Amino acid sequence: MDILFYRYGSICEPDYIESFQKLGFQVTQIQDEMTNKTILPSQTAQIVGKALKEHSYTMVFTINFFPTVSDVCNIFGIPYLCVIVDSPILELYYDSIKNPCNKIFFFDRALYEEFAPKNPQGCFHLPLAVNVERVHKVATHTTSTEREKYHADISFIGSFYTEKCAYHKLTLSDHTRGYFEGLMEAQLRIYGYNFLAETLSDEMLAKVKEENPDHFTFIEGMHVNERNWFANQYLSVKVAEWERRRLFPYLVRGLKDASIHVYTGSDTSEISGIQNRGLAKSLTEMPIIFHESTINLNPTARSIKTGLSQRVFDVCAAEGFLLTNYQEELSDSFVIGEEVEVYTSFEDLLSKCDHYLSHPADTKEIAHNAYEKVCRAHSYEIRIPQMLQLAFHL
Repeated sequence: MDILFYRYGSICEPDYIESFQKLGFQVTQIQDEMTNKTILPSQTAQIVGKALKEHSYTMVFTINFFPTVSDVCNIFGIPYLCVIVDSPILELYYDSIKNPCNKIFFFDRALYEEFAPKNPQGCFHLPLAVNVERVHKVATHTTSTEREKYHADISFIGSFYTEKCAYHKLTLSDHTRGYFEGLMEAQLRIYGYNFLAETLSDEMLAKVKEENPDHFTFIEGMHVNERNWFANQYLSVKVAEWERRRLFPYLVRGLKDASIHVYTGSDTSEISGIQNRGLAKSLTEMPIIFHESTINLNPTARSIKTGLSQRVFDVCAAEGFLLTNYQEELSDSFVIGEEVEVYTSFEDLLSKCDHYLSHPADTKEIAHNAYEKVCRAHSYEIRIPQMLQLAFHL
């Protein structure tokens, strides 16, 4: 089976390539977009079309959905497989999602349920996976100097969303802003259920469109569910920012002697009591951090409504202890309390941190159980055959 892999630079791409090859597939890569971020859709179409003319491939594969790649595959009558690893993704609103060549895999069940009606035969729900062998090797083949450097009582790797939050760019009247902020404050206190879209009134959606027409301008070929898009792109991201900027001061106040390290490019200068270690290198540093931290925090981005982020699987593959917010799909993949631990409020988070910092043997046992689970059930060598079975009924 020959695979044409169109790449753009996702951190997941090398792991998929390695895993496809381990399973006996031949992988040809198109890497133009990795170095040319201004590449036009017409150029992408020419590049992919040329490759398909010159060689016979079983399928074309990408991380996340590329409408142009889908359209070219549809013309050539070749299956197009893609794995959605982010949320939200505006490209999913293109009409290209309806192409019969598509085999789109959603890691978030709520996202799948939104888009599956547009292409019932071409959309599937499947959790993410991890290169267990690579991550665990990096995590455990370390020096004493590295272990000391990356050790912390509590660690978090990720953005605080301040620089990424599109909500800041909106022009809003005091009344509209007050409405949204009340809605987001309520969502901030609820884990496991995102109600922002369904509680956004028609009146308020119309009002924000009136105040910000440029933010609701979409290109031809897109049919956007404006309610879902606005709730995910603006409100959910703002809730995630609030959550992360409030969570750490809360932990600092409650855990006065704990070392709390964050690895982020976001400005955290106003949060005293934590150490901002800057950006962590995904391949060489992140696994060590996960393994050497007593507790790895995972406050899931609120735009991920039910599914599990990549960080969940990465921490477990590094044999690290994961303390994550409750997500509806968590118990589908892991045993809560035995393989991962969850919190359902800031108060619960503080209580769990206090408990596990006092019981490090428990964190090691749970982390080992999680590592064994991803080995058994969530490696790419397991997930890719599941994906192909769904796509081709192999």
